[in-house]
Amino acid sequence: MNEEIARRVAAMMHHRQAGLEKGDPIALPLISATSYHLPEVQGAPYIYGRNGTPTWAAVEAQLAHLEAAEVVAFPTGMAAISAALMACLRAGDRVLLPSDGYYVTRVFGRDFLAGLGVEVVEIPTLRFAEADFAGYKVVYLETPSNPGLDMVDIADVAARARAAGARVIADNTTMTPLLQRPLDLGADLVVAADTKAPAGHSDALMGHVAGGEAAVVARGRGWRGPWGGGPGPLEAWLVHRGLETLELRLARMCDSAALIADRLADHPAVQAVRYPGLPGDPAHDLARQQMSGFGFLIGVTLRDAGVAEAFLSRCPYLVQATSFGGTHSSGGRRARWGDAVPEGFVRLSIGVEPVEPLWQAMAAALA
Repeated sequence: MNEEIARRVAAMMHHRQAGLEKGDPIALPLISATSYHLPEVQGAPYIYGRNGTPTWAAVEAQLAHLEAAEVVAFPTGMAAISAALMACLRAGDRVLLPSDGYYVTRVFGRDFLAGLGVEVVEIPTLRFAEADFAGYKVVYLETPSNPGLDMVDIADVAARARAAGARVIADNTTMTPLLQRPLDLGADLVVAADTKAPAGHSDALMGHVAGGEAAVVARGRGWRGPWGGGPGPLEAWLVHRGLETLELRLARMCDSAALIADRLADHPAVQAVRYPGLPGDPAHDLARQQMSGFGFLIGVTLRDAGVAEAFLSRCPYLVQATSFGGTHSSGGRRARWGDAVPEGFVRLSIGVEPVEPLWQAMAAALA
């Protein structure tokens, strides 16, 4: 972790300290109020729970420290993604989406944006490197792609998109702002599912939009109130707590993922491994250039669907789940969710378990 990110993590950890009075709780109180005392409306920081709460404000302040930008919190990652796209697009606009990214983003594009008169175009992540962005209003990136872990140069795409008159929205869910910083690389907006590593314990849904363009961020915030798309107070409180240990968890998860990916690459039952930290991975050089860590996700291709399902069933330290980023290592055969990957492709999310017992369990399940 570089010095600037370390400073931001430290500031995030103590972001409430300056406002504490004698006897105040150090931990963020869980405030579940929906109504507030309003003898006068003018100057009231909170009016109604749909428009804002002290708990939202605290978690947005945390994320703003990490993103170095204004942040708007939403109840899920997809709520953040849809709000960002709706803030930037109108009927007659064109948007470019990755065909190999998170499938629900594509569903939103095809089933909703297209129905509102937006032209939705999809191409694989690798083709963004030479794509012509002329005529697009939004270029939407997800790098590394989920689940294939292909990557594209964010700074290059952002520069070419800006020259073509397009905004760039980057989904940074897989990396978090601790490992990759799309806004610093030229993206206009970042979206992320804080449900994953930021919350970290597989018990809270939340997402956020971050950006430096005030008018667009304000439009996203304005979308939240009338739409009713704010996070619940308990969820916001859980994410706030999770963010305080994010740096520690990520360090363990990334270190373990690097070791396990290296061993998987040498295992006779494994046909292919995708992990940006492997020197032979197609994304390795770019990952070293634009990320400060290689992440905790590993793509593993086994012989077929049966072998993949057997591996997941036999390993006692892998939870079979479609999400990722939690303290428990998890895995899922992605073809059954409709991703365009081989039938034996498994996405592994490495958690915080001691790495040697985790590896031994995985090796035994592969054998």
